[in-house]
Amino acid sequence: MIEWLLVPLAYLLGSISSAILVCRLMGLADPREQGSGNPGATNVMRIGGKKAAGITLLGDMLKGLIPVLIAQALQVEPLILAAVVFAAFIGHLYPVFFNFAGGKGVATSFGVFLGAHWLLGLVILATWFVVYKVSKISSLSALVAALASPLYAYFILGLQPVVYIAALMSVILIWRHKENIQRLLAKEEK
Repeated sequence: MIEWLLVPLAYLLGSISSAILVCRLMGLADPREQGSGNPGATNVMRIGGKKAAGITLLGDMLKGLIPVLIAQALQVEPLILAAVVFAAFIGHLYPVFFNFAGGKGVATSFGVFLGAHWLLGLVILATWFVVYKVSKISSLSALVAALASPLYAYFILGLQPVVYIAALMSVILIWRHKENIQRLLAKEEK
């Protein structure tokens, strides 16, 4: 029963906004009020450059990775692991510490999938990277990686609860990128 406490802890860790903290510590503008208004690594890069974006990206990945690794170390049952994965991800999207207004969840999803299975995380990250190298469009890379993640999860993990969570996260990631999708279709996405 105590293992279920990992779920709210994962949510709370996911609620820490790396983008907002990095921008505050580096004396940059609030990412919610600049650029795209999204508190994520891509917007932080627009505001503060590659170093600030890299730190944000790492922070967002770690807040997904750490709770899942703790759950793995405790050898929780698959359902609890899936709940921890989802809680960390949802914490980033709807952070309790920042009025439930968070980022899109791309880096945090990489972190939770890396924690669920190292190969799963690496394959999703590689997909993002390859699409980005070809297209130079971060949102398109995120969308392709999100669409592929449930399939990768199924082939790597088998029919586990994390596969269903990967599918749900994929739908949410696509929904969170709806404005990017509109710009992609209009060929206006940067």
